Amino acid sequence: MKTVILKYNAGNIQSVSHALELLVVDFEITDEVEKIQSADKVIFPGVGEASTTMAYLKNKKLDQVIRDLKQPVLGICLGMQLMCKHSEENDISCLGIFDEVVKKFEASKEFKVPHMGWNNLTLTNSWPEKALENSSVYFVHSYYVPVNEFTTAVSDYIVPFSAAMKKDNFYAVQFHPEKSAQAGERILKSFLAI
Repeated sequence: MKTVILKYNAGNIQSVSHALELLVVDFEITDEVEKIQSADKVIFPGVGEASTTMAYLKNKKLDQVIRDLKQPVLGICLGMQLMCKHSEENDISCLGIFDEVVKKFEASKEFKVPHMGWNNLTLTNSWPEKALENSSVYFVHSYYVPVNEFTTAVSDYIVPFSAAMKKDNFYAVQFHPEKSAQAGERILKSFLAI
């Protein structure tokens, strides 16, 4: 099995690659279209800002490549947000795989933004595996995807939000499985086993 981590201006590529090394997964970090298209699994990581990242993807023509992929694709954090149709972060159009708008958390005296830390998952659908119900996973984000028809797991910070989503061959998580200890490892294994 050949797994590819999309190479672009994202901040967590090294932590994702380290997590795959610990799982003894054969993978490659690349932005080469043919290698991405021929991979068995594609991981779309992300720590960064939506508009500059979308500009980078468009410049490299990776935006259309990602939309057209037929194999399982996993978007992580910003990768999940960019799979949506639009982000409030600098008012940018995104990939449109999920017909959803990414919104900004509204800070208050009680709740700081960004949301950083461990939160529980409530599963609403068949992915991730049901055994991860109430598992604690690690989040770092200022923007979120509202709960929608594609939501497969929910978490709550200020408002309930999509912690995981699935549509066809596209899987997405707002949290960082590569930083979520055993629960994150199980989620990566679950994706790689699809």
